[in-house]
Amino acid sequence: MPFGKLAVTLRAMTGATRRGRSVEGRAEVRRDLVAAAVALFRDRGYDETTVDDITAAAGVGRRTFFRYFRSKEDAISPDHETALARIAEVFETAHPDEPVPSLVLRAGETVFDLYTDDPALSVDRFRLTHDVAVLRDRESASVDHYRRLFTRYLRTRFAGEADGDLRAAVIGAAVVAAHNLALRAWLADGAPADRLDAYRGRFRRVADLLPADEGLLGVAERLEIAVGRLERGAAP
Repeated sequence: MPFGKLAVTLRAMTGATRRGRSVEGRAEVRRDLVAAAVALFRDRGYDETTVDDITAAAGVGRRTFFRYFRSKEDAISPDHETALARIAEVFETAHPDEPVPSLVLRAGETVFDLYTDDPALSVDRFRLTHDVAVLRDRESASVDHYRRLFTRYLRTRFAGEADGDLRAAVIGAAVVAAHNLALRAWLADGAPADRLDAYRGRFRRVADLLPADEGLLGVAERLEIAVGRLERGAAP
């Protein structure tokens, strides 16, 4: 490697290492890599793009890339590990008496944040995932991770109840399916900021379809009525 090119590479690696020493810096490096991958996949083609192409476009070294991703396929995916951790936190910190419809909606809505931070990038990523078979297969596999996580926590909630395992499986699958339907519709629409609440509302309608006992539904309805009264009372 010519000395000049080596020096540029070393500076890039040093800069990435310095940024990677803080949480904010690591997030910035990751965003740069994802943005570079998306742009190259879109403009050059997925098969024609290499990891070296991505690192060059992002201004980092190859070693830095593999600190964040195992392969170029991973670089196109949202940070599912963060999303799964957010869902787990919602379940683990929830009050034991919180109605299940409220709980699963809160958990599901945390995933929207992965896509709303950079809507334009999310739309490009969505279109690539739709067009490239290997990316589409990986995204389908990631959906199953969410379903299993919801089911596992719900199974704990329903422990000892009749048909608890079945309820957990049905509710977990329904919530994830509804979330994906709403999110993908928003992305297909171009991720308009002024329509995000409407698509979130579409996801929330799954609560009316969830199998739950009358006690839980009654509590949820009373909470909604109470919130509505509070909102009306706060209105000018």
